[in-house]
Amino acid sequence: MEMDMKVAIIGGTGRAGQEISAELARRGHQVTAIARHPEKAVQHAAITAVAGDVNHPEALVAAITGHDVVVSAVMFSDTDPASLVDVVRQSGVPRYLVVGGAASLEVAPGVPLISTPEFPKEYLPEASRGKAFLDYLRGVDDIDWTYVSPSVFFFVGPRTGRFRLGTDQLLSDADGKSSISFADYAIALVDEIETPRHSRQRFTVGY
Repeated sequence: MEMDMKVAIIGGTGRAGQEISAELARRGHQVTAIARHPEKAVQHAAITAVAGDVNHPEALVAAITGHDVVVSAVMFSDTDPASLVDVVRQSGVPRYLVVGGAASLEVAPGVPLISTPEFPKEYLPEASRGKAFLDYLRGVDDIDWTYVSPSVFFFVGPRTGRFRLGTDQLLSDADGKSSISFADYAIALVDEIETPRHSRQRFTVGY
């Protein structure tokens, strides 16, 4: 995979977006951080902040055109998968990665976390939209997409570089805790950008 890629991040100023931006810049890639409040982007010579909004698809197409990869790091409640996929399609960007959610991961065969009785009710609206986004992507065969699910506890913490990858099953540590820091999640996602292993698939990262 070529190095020094141009990567656009929609939602580049959120916690995941900022860590992914920083990780990409650390590795020598050129980053365009697109957000409604571009002034909140990570300050780095390799990061260019651009104003953009998922509700203005034409401007978004223009902002991401010419990049090698686009990453979507926005809240699912703010997005429509068909609209975002169409933006990527129109831009001609060949690869699309989505910062996913943990709710669609399986805790037992065929049993997603979101369907378990203990799933917190307050997270249901966002989690349901995240699962629907993945379901939509699974029907898309003309774009090279990857959906990257974090573990349940997605937190601001250290960049350790020590984590595990999985596919559709929830990852938990020896104590039964399912967690990943934004910084370590960013490493896994940027690894996937540099060396694609999950084309048109979902994978997950956790400790």
